[in-house]
Amino acid sequence: MSDEFDGKIVLVTGAGSGIGQEAVRSFAERGALVYAADLNAKGLAATADLVASTGGAVRSAHLDVADETAVADLLARIATEAGRLDAAFNNAGITGSTHLLEDYPTEDFDRVLRVNLRSIFLAMKYELRLMKPAGSGTIVNTASVAALTGPGGMSAYAASKHGVHGLTRVAAMENASHNIRINALAPGWTETPMVAANSAQNPAFAELARKAIPAKRGAHPKEIAAAAVWLSSSQASYVFGQMIVVDGGMTIGGFEP
Repeated sequence: MSDEFDGKIVLVTGAGSGIGQEAVRSFAERGALVYAADLNAKGLAATADLVASTGGAVRSAHLDVADETAVADLLARIATEAGRLDAAFNNAGITGSTHLLEDYPTEDFDRVLRVNLRSIFLAMKYELRLMKPAGSGTIVNTASVAALTGPGGMSAYAASKHGVHGLTRVAAMENASHNIRINALAPGWTETPMVAANSAQNPAFAELARKAIPAKRGAHPKEIAAAAVWLSSSQASYVFGQMIVVDGGMTIGGFEP
């Protein structure tokens, strides 16, 4: 897969840190021209510097992924500058606040669904319009193990990630005959800046969560990014509409004997 993406055009959202940043680096190392999108301008600059230091090609896009006009404009820019889109990794997301459902602030709930679910819908809406005429493409959406479970206190996050799973399956069904493969990733606990910030607020819970993982550690962002790159490659050519769990055994359940 070393030159799998040579000359390909790839879009990665949530590219300013963590999994997205590692994905940009990985696609670029394999020869792709990567459009890196994020609302975090400082993080985008860091990603661009990281890729440039290894000789990769990246073009930054500072935008709100839940803003339809901004997303449409970005895909129009890609169409003008590159003429096509070969792969997209729709990865932007937030965890949101933690409350019991009956206490969950409505505005917080709406914000999480806007960033985590509306953004996936908008991204695919405009990515598909660019991919369909070419008769090929791959899309990977970041869901979560929360799409398979019911994490207490995280009703908005769980609802959004269940929604990503559902959107992915519908889009995969609608576009398989167009030679466009659409899948999702379900990362478990991953050592990203976002998770680190949440862990700092509740270190006891973070330590307990890590110990509950059979692998006894959280994932490095590059391990999740590697799964996204694989799903986007020809090595996954017969994978359609799946949600690939990458969680160190987190969802196996049970206890070590």
